[in-house]
Amino acid sequence: MPYRSLVRHERDEVSKGTVYGFAAYLLWGAFPLYFHRLLPAGAWEILVHRILWTLVVCAIGVVVLRRTAFIRKLIRDKRRLALVTIASLLIATNWLVYVYAVNTGRTSQASLGYFLNPLVTIALGVVVLREKLRPLQWIAVAIGAVACLYLTVEGGTFPWISLVLACSFASYGLAKKRIGGSLSAFESLAAETAILSPIALVALFLLAARGDTTFGSEGAGHTLWLASSGIATAIPLLLFAAAASRVPLVTIGLLQFVTPVLQLLCAVLFLGEQLSTARWIGFAIVWLALAVLSADSLASAGRSRRSARSARNASV
Repeated sequence: MPYRSLVRHERDEVSKGTVYGFAAYLLWGAFPLYFHRLLPAGAWEILVHRILWTLVVCAIGVVVLRRTAFIRKLIRDKRRLALVTIASLLIATNWLVYVYAVNTGRTSQASLGYFLNPLVTIALGVVVLREKLRPLQWIAVAIGAVACLYLTVEGGTFPWISLVLACSFASYGLAKKRIGGSLSAFESLAAETAILSPIALVALFLLAARGDTTFGSEGAGHTLWLASSGIATAIPLLLFAAAASRVPLVTIGLLQFVTPVLQLLCAVLFLGEQLSTARWIGFAIVWLALAVLSADSLASAGRSRRSARSARNASV
């Protein structure tokens, strides 16, 4: 392929990837409205339906696309299977707490959790992977810690929802990193929901025995909304996978802030949540940390591009 055509093709792929990524984060950002629509179902019922219906969607995809080979490989690889099991438990915890936050009028706390997620991810990289941080990254993490301390002191309560969401999703990302690229996003979701499905079935049986289920008892519309949770889970994940394979990591890092911004807007504009002045100040401190982190990411990406350009020119 001629050089100009190759450059044009790469630009087209990046443009497509940016659109896919924005669409994925846009859908995730609108999730508070979706999960609020599932009321009066409780957080546990929504979780089990999300797991089981996502498994149905994945199973259909695996059969249609004839992508069953990964199942045998995963079962034989005990270490990778253990990591996928850990990842599935982490993402289930994240889903449960997120739905609980939305359906108890605490969507803004969930939004804060996803704002904090990049900072927690960096902190895990230092603690677990022994990664070395650049000065601006250290500053960003320190500012994020100050924000958590401020919110705890001013609010009078420990911001457990925000921290559980941030830590569970960051730990999920770490587990996925340890698993490696042997599983596609679709295969990984299929494996995770398959591992969780026995637990989900037991939980669904217990909920039904206690009379705490709404599936089939709140009208056809409610039943269909619950059943759609599988598609609602799979579509943004596949869009994200398509984006991640096409755009630079720094672009993904900047796009991810779309989700918590939209979650916060949903909380304030549509779900009627009120944020105190102290909580707005806490958010502002977190946004300062994210601004520092974004500036560092852009500077690092610029240095990488200049180095690659210099190496390419030197080889000509």
